[in-house]
Amino acid sequence: MTGNSPAESKRWPIYRLLIVIALAIAAGRIAVIRSSEGDTAFLSANDRSRWATVAALGERGTYAIDQQIAITNPVYRNRRPWDSIDKVRHIGRDGKQHYYSSKPPLLATVVAGLYRLVSMASGMTLTDQPIYMARILLALVNLPLLALFLATTIASMDRLVRSDWAATVSAAACCFATMLFPFVVSLNNHLPAAAATAMVMWLYIRAASDGATRARGELDLDSSLADASGHDLPMNRPKAQLQDVESESPLRGTPVNHRIGPSWAVLAGVAAAMAAANELPALSMFVFWLLLFAWLDRAAIVPFAAGAVIVAAAFFGTNWIAHQSLRPPYAHRGNGNLIGEFTSLSEVPGDGFNTQIRGLLVDGGLEDSASSLSVDASDETGRWVVRSGERQFALLNDGDRWQLRHWDDWYEYPGTYWKEGTRRGVDRGESSRLTYLFHMTFGHHGLFSLTPIWLMMPIGLLVGMLADPPAMKRYNTAVLVASLVCFLFYLNRPLIDRNYGGVSICFRWLLWFAPLWLVAIAGVIDRSEAGRAKSALVLVLLACSIFSVFASLQTPWQSPWLYQFWSFLGWISG
Repeated sequence: MTGNSPAESKRWPIYRLLIVIALAIAAGRIAVIRSSEGDTAFLSANDRSRWATVAALGERGTYAIDQQIAITNPVYRNRRPWDSIDKVRHIGRDGKQHYYSSKPPLLATVVAGLYRLVSMASGMTLTDQPIYMARILLALVNLPLLALFLATTIASMDRLVRSDWAATVSAAACCFATMLFPFVVSLNNHLPAAAATAMVMWLYIRAASDGATRARGELDLDSSLADASGHDLPMNRPKAQLQDVESESPLRGTPVNHRIGPSWAVLAGVAAAMAAANELPALSMFVFWLLLFAWLDRAAIVPFAAGAVIVAAAFFGTNWIAHQSLRPPYAHRGNGNLIGEFTSLSEVPGDGFNTQIRGLLVDGGLEDSASSLSVDASDETGRWVVRSGERQFALLNDGDRWQLRHWDDWYEYPGTYWKEGTRRGVDRGESSRLTYLFHMTFGHHGLFSLTPIWLMMPIGLLVGMLADPPAMKRYNTAVLVASLVCFLFYLNRPLIDRNYGGVSICFRWLLWFAPLWLVAIAGVIDRSEAGRAKSALVLVLLACSIFSVFASLQTPWQSPWLYQFWSFLGWISG
């Protein structure tokens, strides 16, 4: 491996061309994106949930989306173009029930700030011009994020590959062969998470390679001075050490001398935390990033943590402002804290229950004795809904013990989609974890079946763990462990969440790994150049992956082409 820095690499004219082509395709798709009915640029419930928040926050200064989801379009049979199944309901600051997006509010808050500026400059609003304003915002948000992802990932790969052929193929895979690319037309968390991951990865590889290059350069200088003077200078290193360093690429140098500037360390902390803020399982990699940077330069720990704290404050702060809770909305799917208990042999609430419930509420200072109460059946077995004005509580049966708890299931509301018997298609959840694992990997939503370039990823990580220099051994180990942790995380999710990410072109929840896995396959591509058969296989895998990506450019919110084909063959029942 040569380890040339991006600034020194002669390959960058090719890289820039590929990046420009990718950005041009993305810009073209954004310029014409519209819903199937043609009245908005919102492609799915996922999109609409976020767009409704952006509009509500930018136009009315509220996170409540009641007004947006109530908008109808009489041209299309009174269709509600802003409504979404990805919403929750809870009591707002005004003491009344409101609907909110189920997504963490941080991304929508940032986009809403940008929206205010664009709206003031153009005079347009999302509510009145939901096609054109959405396209403008998508271009301003997603194109820079895509450019950041492509540039930093390619720069990282450029430091690790030897041959121009491997560098070009790896860059093409980055630009056109990941299922992340179609999401550029969607206001979604996957692209921000991947771009943030690519940034912190580049900072790490840059620091590791620059430190090793400095170590080798110092040895070269010492040797030259010693030769010129004929004396053994104090700063000289042992000749054996010089030979060891010179025989290696920059990343194969000694693990010392990796100096990371405080500003770079802060940026790394911000990027690592931003990835986790957009993809919660990325917390696993965040921990590894902290350790990886600490191993390179202990002085980087404090500024790295400081950068992470900035993002954490923004994440939890927007959660609190929007929902009066530090947890994101989707985390409110159960029963709240215990208020009190009482005993009854009755299996269903009956006479005398209101008196018991009222006593617990009054004792807890949650209502006065004059308030009216109602107890109704819940969507969940063994739970009832206790209503007192706008407030509601959960009544749970545990044998002869009855528990009154605070209400914390924000997904249960009139007309909710998220209950048994209402969810459709993949949203019903895959009952068999073994089947779920198959379709996550080699099945109709499969990581490896849809984008077979990832078949090289495990090989690249394992080889890197064994053959790479210490800094990259640790890096490859971290990526492999984090990948396995996230696979297991999703595999062990409850039934309602084993849905492949809903109606989507792939198992989208792992897309933030794209830059990490691209670096892994770059090493395999680099090693395959010597063999014609291996090179041909790489090109076949690349071509198949590009096919899946371009088959999905219309919208990322459709079933994978493989899923559609299997449905056509009758292998999948609705």
